[in-house]
Amino acid sequence: MVEPSPVLAETLSQIKALENGTRPLVICDVDEVALHFIAHLEEHLETLGLVFLSHEYKLTGNIADGNGHPLAAADVKRLLQEFFDTWTHRQQPVEGAVEALRTLSRAADIVFLTNLPGAWNKQTRMRTLTGHGMHYPVITNSGPKGGAVAALAAGRAGPVVFIDDSPQNIRSVQSAVAECVLIHFVADKRFFATSDTIAGVHLKTDDWGAVEAYISSCLSD
Repeated sequence: MVEPSPVLAETLSQIKALENGTRPLVICDVDEVALHFIAHLEEHLETLGLVFLSHEYKLTGNIADGNGHPLAAADVKRLLQEFFDTWTHRQQPVEGAVEALRTLSRAADIVFLTNLPGAWNKQTRMRTLTGHGMHYPVITNSGPKGGAVAALAAGRAGPVVFIDDSPQNIRSVQSAVAECVLIHFVADKRFFATSDTIAGVHLKTDDWGAVEAYISSCLSD
């Protein structure tokens, strides 16, 4: 079992600024869940002469130069910062996300919890999401999300749902919030096919229609 991760101070301050709610809560990731990430990153890599080595669901060790040499971890980190600095305003919504979240928002509060590199990109991310019709609070975080989800879930009487593409984040939440409904979502079908199957996950899918139906059933129980 993964040890629960504490919530970061800067993340907690954002959570405390939210209005306290008592409705069910849907905590949703952004990249590769609400907004496309992999497809846009591939476009960015192409402009730099870089490629994915495989569709294995990882970045470090899986991005290579034209000769097939994997980039070092530090270079991948710099690459991702550059990507978000230049692409955050251009990311497009995953098919079905806008409509599903709109429907779910009638019965639950929606909060985006995103590990977005660069605090300066938060306002751009918020404008991008609202521009696509997703008018929900955005909390930025770094690292495992268990502590942040526990803080968001505190005081909620109804179901709490967590949707994310990252196995690390799902396991972190699993260890921090025992009753959380866990949904593993990866929009890109190639990477979805190779993603881990995590014990205890309630739904694994690449389809927002399935997400909406499953959460709606949880809320009606």
